[in-house]
Amino acid sequence: MRKYKIIFWIATGFLFLFEGIMPLSTLIFAPDVATAGASYLQYPVYFTYTLIAFKVLGAVALVTPKLPRQIKEWTYAGFTFNFICASISHFVVDGFVFVSFFPFIILGILVASYISYFKLHPEKTTITNMNSSAFGNKRNKTSLSYS
Repeated sequence: MRKYKIIFWIATGFLFLFEGIMPLSTLIFAPDVATAGASYLQYPVYFTYTLIAFKVLGAVALVTPKLPRQIKEWTYAGFTFNFICASISHFVVDGFVFVSFFPFIILGILVASYISYFKLHPEKTTITNMNSSAFGNKRNKTSLSYS
């Protein structure tokens, strides 16, 4: 358990700094640099601001304890989509160079955080549990009558 906790906090701390603090500080202190990457990849400038907002919210969600499990799962999924799409964008614009593969390195760190998080929080979610508890369906199926 201790091993997974150490892996989780190192990986998640790196992601928090890389995906939360760095984009936000770049936007605050060097806004022209914050939009340079999106311009280079031929995205509109407003896309940069949306991406930074979601990255910061996702980074905060990753390090916030006791968030619902589904919020964490959606956060991990959002970052996964972000890294895959970043690689695709760089492959299209730059070709097969290191910068195109760099998001996959960060994705590997995200996977380490994901695996260690779910090793630390092994709550089971099954279809039966979802149908009965998540949707408020507390009725006993044997007590139904059709009269």
